[in-house]
Amino acid sequence: MTHTGRIAIYLTHPEVMIDPAIPVPDWGLSPIGAERTSVVAARQPQFPVRVISSAERKALETAWPLAARFGTPISVRPGMHENDRSATGYLEAQEFEATADAFFATPHQSVRGWERAIDAQSRIADEVRRAVNSHLDDRIIFCGHGGVGTLLYCDLAGRPIDRTWDQPGGGQWFAFDPDNWTALSHWAPMETLSF
Repeated sequence: MTHTGRIAIYLTHPEVMIDPAIPVPDWGLSPIGAERTSVVAARQPQFPVRVISSAERKALETAWPLAARFGTPISVRPGMHENDRSATGYLEAQEFEATADAFFATPHQSVRGWERAIDAQSRIADEVRRAVNSHLDDRIIFCGHGGVGTLLYCDLAGRPIDRTWDQPGGGQWFAFDPDNWTALSHWAPMETLSF
């Protein structure tokens, strides 16, 4: 991938510690997720990269090692949170996947009280645009979530909302041009990330 202007990366958090007794936004990374993040951070060059994160714990735990490596503070953007699923709370895997399928398939409808996909897409795109307009760094990395990350990718790529474009598992990234608002790549495993 070659690009001469500013470049931004959207990185999703890797594996988390699933605990039905804890609200989903408060879940942290699992030992595997934390190890993946540490390995990726250690492989990055030591020059300044702006790190912007969702306020959810798992995104922050992804952002912290990267910010330490780059020697930059983290800018927290609460509007980058995952699609609001508080109406259902924790769902077992099979039920969650079916509900997520419906979320993407009917973006103008609320599925089981979840935030509508079209609203979540507008929110994440607006928040990322505000962030890139207020931080004019040449390199920016956003640490966030797969659902809204997919919605952001669809917006950047000019694609309709569809789960076809969803990340193939946690800990994935894509690059985009923040000035021309264009996707530069599709999802790739975080282990392949390098500035």
